[in-house]
Amino acid sequence: MVTFEGGALARAYARDTGLPWPVLVDADRALYRAFGMERGRLRDIYGPAALLAYARLLLRGRRPRRSEADLLQLGGDVLVDPEGIVRLHHVGRGPADRPPVEALLAVARRGSADRDELPPSP
Repeated sequence: MVTFEGGALARAYARDTGLPWPVLVDADRALYRAFGMERGRLRDIYGPAALLAYARLLLRGRRPRRSEADLLQLGGDVLVDPEGIVRLHHVGRGPADRPPVEALLAVARRGSADRDELPPSP
């Protein structure tokens, strides 16, 4: 898990989510840029797909938290195997553009030599 949020925010995230692995802080966002995760536009962050994702959270009884972080920073999912080979590289186009957990787990379990590019979320 890599975040650009340091200090108390990173510790709180690790605690609140119960992460079983270390949280690495990329304060200058060099790793984000290396993987093509730049800053988004307001319409990327607050567009229809994001609003629908937030509505789904509300319907499940979960309330989105107010963030103190840079809301325009795009994220993504990158799976790197123990040999340092990138097995999956997905750059999100906004907060709603996340691969399904099942797809991430399938790549992790497969451990093939092929790098996977996930299609964008609908």
